[in-house]
Amino acid sequence: MFTNTVQPSIVSLFSSTSSEPLSLFSQQTDGSLAADSFIHFLNDASSLPSPSPPAVLCSMPALDDNDEPNIGYGLHQTVLHIQSPTLRMTFIQSPPNTDPSDRELGLKHKWLHLQIRNVGREWSFEIGIVDKSGRRGVVRCSTFQKEPKLAISPVSNAQPVLHLPLSFPQPSSRPLTAWSTIRLNLPSLIPHFSTLATMNQLDDDEGSRHDTNRSATLSATNTPVPSGTYSHLSYIKIYATCRLRRIWLSDLLLDSQVPWEFELYGA
Repeated sequence: MFTNTVQPSIVSLFSSTSSEPLSLFSQQTDGSLAADSFIHFLNDASSLPSPSPPAVLCSMPALDDNDEPNIGYGLHQTVLHIQSPTLRMTFIQSPPNTDPSDRELGLKHKWLHLQIRNVGREWSFEIGIVDKSGRRGVVRCSTFQKEPKLAISPVSNAQPVLHLPLSFPQPSSRPLTAWSTIRLNLPSLIPHFSTLATMNQLDDDEGSRHDTNRSATLSATNTPVPSGTYSHLSYIKIYATCRLRRIWLSDLLLDSQVPWEFELYGA
């Protein structure tokens, strides 16, 4: 999508307040759960307008025992609400999977930023990364994951999946807003593939290959994992359940380089 274009130092993939916020994304919901699987734009502070029936918004969590949900910590802005009990069936994805010509993003920036609101349910997002030699891998971050894990499927051409734990600020920390900005240094993720692949190999050598509950490992499939120098981001998926304000990439982490409209402002 962007491989052959001049890439500025900051690229915004999604902004909930833009005129066509999902122009670079496709979306999917679970048709068997019409009341609880949907993607909907609303005002974060008021949770209005309500989604079309039979869809019903989940209740928003309080930040501590003395707070009412959604009071004083929301944004007076339109945001994207993604909700479902089946995470893998409800998501937005860029590039859109409806256009075979846009097979990957091809963005070379080092930092990925997501502005997300925790709505008290399990949540996950994943990205595809590619190294300079063309080796591909998936990085999945989930609130329900307890420790880093590398899963390598025996299916031919399946990409290795690096699954990382993700947590929001605890209610006891008294955050100033219900929103968080998640920042990932994409090149720093590459070495984790090789490290965990080596650990899987050692486990196999000690007999763990006989455990039918664990994913096939590197020695069983000879699947190459990303290593060396980072090249680019190939895709991004945002799963249920969360509220999303913005996704952007940058060459620098420094907040001073970010336009003012990228910042979070409480209601």
